[in-house]
Amino acid sequence: MQNQLGFVLKLLLLSALLSVLIKYAGPSLSIPATATNALIIVLLPIAIMAIALLWRFQAQKQNSLKP
Repeated sequence: MQNQLGFVLKLLLLSALLSVLIKYAGPSLSIPATATNALIIVLLPIAIMAIALLWRFQAQKQNSLKP
C-alpha cells in the first residue's frame, strides 16, 4: 500500500509540474500552427506508448521462454 501511495504522489507531482510548465513556458514557444505539427502532437504520444508496450511485450515473451 505504501509503494502505491508513493507512486501516486510522484505521478501527481510530475503532472502538476508539467501543467505549470505548459501554462507558463508554453506560450513563449513559437510553434507554427500547421497540419504537420498538429499530427505530430496528436500521434507522438500514441507512437511512444505503442513502442513501450511492444518493448514490454517482447521482454515478457523472452522471460517466459527461459527455463
